[in-house]
Amino acid sequence: MSEPASRFDRLREAKARLRAYLRDRGLRSSRQREAVLEAFLAEDAHVSVDELYDRLRPTHPSLSPSTVYRSMALFVNAGIAKERRFHGERVRYEPGIGVDHHDHLVCLDCGRIEEFEDPTIERLQQEIARSRGFVVRFHRLELYGLCGRCRADPKKNSSQGVDTDLSDPYKGHRNDDINRRRR
Repeated sequence: MSEPASRFDRLREAKARLRAYLRDRGLRSSRQREAVLEAFLAEDAHVSVDELYDRLRPTHPSLSPSTVYRSMALFVNAGIAKERRFHGERVRYEPGIGVDHHDHLVCLDCGRIEEFEDPTIERLQQEIARSRGFVVRFHRLELYGLCGRCRADPKKNSSQGVDTDLSDPYKGHRNDDINRRRR
């Protein structure tokens, strides 16, 4: 994994890209949109519109949830943010600039999302595709299970221990809607 861009560099690049995007489409810049951009890029996690709004509300009381939503949609279109939807959950966003390709580990219990990069996995994916005459344009790898914290929590695993039955990956998931949709 190469050295990630500093927050300052990422913010500078994002602001330049946003200015160009707005200019090319005849749109205006706004202080609220810039505040959303700064708050988004200051996050160390995959963030939802609601979470961003909650963080911004104390310092920007006139900001509305719809402004945050429209700003994030604009950032996605400008290539500044990427939309992610992990395991049927609401849309979350991660930076689309200054970040190398990575994959995700998603805890089915607490919802924690951990990013990782593994050159061996990347190489194997390319080899598998090439051996089948397939050209990969992009991919997304998400591994779902229980994080170390949830596995170690005696309240969650006291009587049965950790369920290692992988025949039903949704079994015991905290979101019953996902289980119903599968049926």
